[in-house]
Amino acid sequence: MTDHTDAQLAAQYEAYPYPARDPKDEAKRLVIGSPSHLREIDYWVFGAKRPESLPFQALVAGGGTGDGAIMLATHLTRRGAGGRVTYLDRSQAAMRIARARAEARGLTNIDWVEGSILDLPGLGLGPFDYIDCCGVLHHLPEPEAGLAALEGVLAAGGGMGLMVYAPHGRTGVYMVQDALALLAPPEEAPAGRLDVGRRVMRHLPESNWLRFNRNFTDHINGGDAGLYDLLLNPRDRAFTVFRFAALLGTAGMEVAAFMEPLRYDPATWLPDPKLRARAATLPPMARAALAEALVGNMSVHIAYCRRAAEPLERADPMDPRAVPVMREMPGAELVKSIQPDGSIAFLFDGLRAVVPLPPQAPAILQAIDGTRTVADLEALFAERGMGAEKFRRAWGQTFAALEPVNRVLLAPPSD
Repeated sequence: MTDHTDAQLAAQYEAYPYPARDPKDEAKRLVIGSPSHLREIDYWVFGAKRPESLPFQALVAGGGTGDGAIMLATHLTRRGAGGRVTYLDRSQAAMRIARARAEARGLTNIDWVEGSILDLPGLGLGPFDYIDCCGVLHHLPEPEAGLAALEGVLAAGGGMGLMVYAPHGRTGVYMVQDALALLAPPEEAPAGRLDVGRRVMRHLPESNWLRFNRNFTDHINGGDAGLYDLLLNPRDRAFTVFRFAALLGTAGMEVAAFMEPLRYDPATWLPDPKLRARAATLPPMARAALAEALVGNMSVHIAYCRRAAEPLERADPMDPRAVPVMREMPGAELVKSIQPDGSIAFLFDGLRAVVPLPPQAPAILQAIDGTRTVADLEALFAERGMGAEKFRRAWGQTFAALEPVNRVLLAPPSD
């Protein structure tokens, strides 16, 4: 199903492909993020149990200018175990940029398809082991129809990485959107609307809530595409945790993990023991909703999701055969952030969470190389005089502290 607003959205992304990207920048850096980081998929979607040698087919639905597709295709290429990424988007302008980025990297494992995710039932694509859909469902006439189309091409046992807008952290956005809809109605040409948007932002009253919101900077340093997407988008819904869970339920899906789990744990933000005890009695989605309401700064929800009928059982981090892996930052670099008291602080859109670590954590983190098993690490530290029981206790505490912040995960089996 499409409507007049859908045509306005299509015109927007042809005029201002989002996010703004220059293929020349591929020589300088790889854009990294969640979801769809391959190590995250291995762990949060497949529980570090799906052998990396298995064929891997991924769909990036609504791929835009290519961040997710380029990152995942690059990770698969580096792994050398095969696998392909199908990029799907209806914006020719966005696809041209994404393809140029892929060419700049020499990527040959991306298949390019022009179309909408609502077209999926008739495109003959799939099934896919993993589906990325970021920043798309909240712009559709019927998000439920879009999610159903994605679920229809998801392989058995597969999962999705989804991103939708969240309301509390976008405080001020919808007020400005309302103002711009009056001054520059969506029926007008995109260029004229953008000019009005720029003028309003130059003279935004000091009392406007958007001036106080530091959870995103698209309207400040995201170029024309960033300002337009944030403030002039003709259809923009935001989902609370409960609304997001309800949307997933319409397709038989559920959250396997929010990114990052620690942020969605109300105990992180409730130092009062009595309040923590009350929060602990709530079911999982209610705890996540409580955290969302407490912090007030979540502007998006990023989650890995699976079918509710296919619950996930993750690998045991205490299994001697388990292989710890740093998600991105090497252990030696992460250790530099550990404070003298043994804690490490993480920022979530400016909100600070302090995570305590055991004294042995720095040495353990520096020994994680993505190939050593837990048994290998235990043997290594035994040579250094650390008893097995002490090592296992320290490793368990280290993993329990850093897994919820998505820093230390487990690698999949190599065969």
